Amino acid sequence: MKQPAASAPAALSPGLRRFLYGTAATTGAAILVVEILGAKMLSPYVGTSHFVWTAQIAVTLLSLAAGYWFGGWLVDRSQDLRRLYTCILLAGVYLCFTVPFTAKVAFACLQFPLAVGSLLASLFLFFVPLTLLATVGPFVIRVLTSAVAGVGGTVGRLSAISTLGSVLGTVLIGYVLIPFLPNSVTMFITAGVLMALSVVYFLVWREPGASLNGPVVLIALGTFTGWAGVRMDARPPTSDMTEVLRRNSDFGMLQVFETFGGARRYYLNDYLTQNTYDPEAKQSVSLFTYGLHGLARVYTKETKDVLCIGMGVGIVPMQFAREGTKVDVVEINGAVVDVAKAHFDLEPEKLNLTIGDGRQFVNAATKQYDAVILDAFLGDSSPSHLMTKEAFAAMRKVLRPDGVLVINSFGDFEPGQDFFTASLDKTLKSVFGTVRIHASGNGNVFFVATPAKELKQHRTMDFDAMHSTVQQQARDAHEGIKTTNPASGIVLTDDFNPVEFHDAKNREQFRRQLAFSMRPK
Repeated sequence: MKQPAASAPAALSPGLRRFLYGTAATTGAAILVVEILGAKMLSPYVGTSHFVWTAQIAVTLLSLAAGYWFGGWLVDRSQDLRRLYTCILLAGVYLCFTVPFTAKVAFACLQFPLAVGSLLASLFLFFVPLTLLATVGPFVIRVLTSAVAGVGGTVGRLSAISTLGSVLGTVLIGYVLIPFLPNSVTMFITAGVLMALSVVYFLVWREPGASLNGPVVLIALGTFTGWAGVRMDARPPTSDMTEVLRRNSDFGMLQVFETFGGARRYYLNDYLTQNTYDPEAKQSVSLFTYGLHGLARVYTKETKDVLCIGMGVGIVPMQFAREGTKVDVVEINGAVVDVAKAHFDLEPEKLNLTIGDGRQFVNAATKQYDAVILDAFLGDSSPSHLMTKEAFAAMRKVLRPDGVLVINSFGDFEPGQDFFTASLDKTLKSVFGTVRIHASGNGNVFFVATPAKELKQHRTMDFDAMHSTVQQQARDAHEGIKTTNPASGIVLTDDFNPVEFHDAKNREQFRRQLAFSMRPK
């Protein structure tokens, strides 16, 4: 069967040729922005595990393949550039719709296993616009190629310009847009740039008498929907709270909410509650803060020097500092410092604060500590590179012979669901002389490890000094000594750490609970 002959375009003006190269750079940047930003927008609901990034990368590559094919098919039938810029316009409009509908799609996909749900969410939200953007490459190559002899140079120039655009998009999203703008605003801006690009073409190079009614209607629809989504994103999660702070960061959206009576203050990272605070009592209402501080005090003869890996909003480091302890803190997210200072009574001048990665810090440390507090924790998991035999060996190196490592984690002890808990126990025992596990049954699991052959209890927790709402939970955690099944789990190493795969079911369940608890009513 013969293919229909492609209509030959009029000779391209120098201005239009430059505009086509600019289009390649802009759409190349947009593809990378959408790939990275899409994962960030889904992370509050499905997390940031390798499943999520695998799904997002797979959908992007699938979209590129489909877009390259579709672009080639389209341009072989007609080299009319209105087709290309209609694709770009439709991509921008579709991305506007992702702003208000990301949460709805993500919640719908939470009913599936994480690997499947994250893939479905990425497909629904980003496959179509990424495919439409990928049509640019083959379409522009064909339009710019006037002779076979020059096709190599044309493809080379266009590929180079498109790739440089992708580099620019990667740098913008990583170093400018994510740290300083809400994800919804960034996506809306990206969609706006794509729609504006198509408008410029239709205004400058449209044929005499050609109607702009279609593009105008689409742009109006996309703009209205995207702006409505940005406004929706600014709403508090429940009707009885008010948002007192919102800012983006390299490590997620940071928010502070208060109940209207001011009795409780909540710190959220990517919509997931990380700490709850009583501003009047100046105390945390979260068990883990008392577990970390209290167990370190219980199992050390004295706490002159303490290292906190992960600051949160500074509750635990400040508890030690107010007792006269010298506290070193390493926190990867520098943006949280001002948030904690303004809303959670952090006094950074009382701490020796380092902004950086905890693993890097302990690898380079020469000082020794009475206690190391590991609370590098976000939502459903701790960073895997801090939970390996090699990481714990570095932490042991900075502990005094009778010092303790105290870890806050989430885990399960039920057969078939205990891989992470049992693996963490085995990994710690491969490095430390003694390991003990405390759990109250509410989800928090505390590991205490020491280089010594025996873990001595020097005092009991000061339950009366705790917030009244967590005193019983703290007693339960103190008395709740747990053991793991020796047949479960493995020793986790830098080379082999499959926790995200084996513990996926537990993390999915916990993330669902967290996400649905903050779903707008």
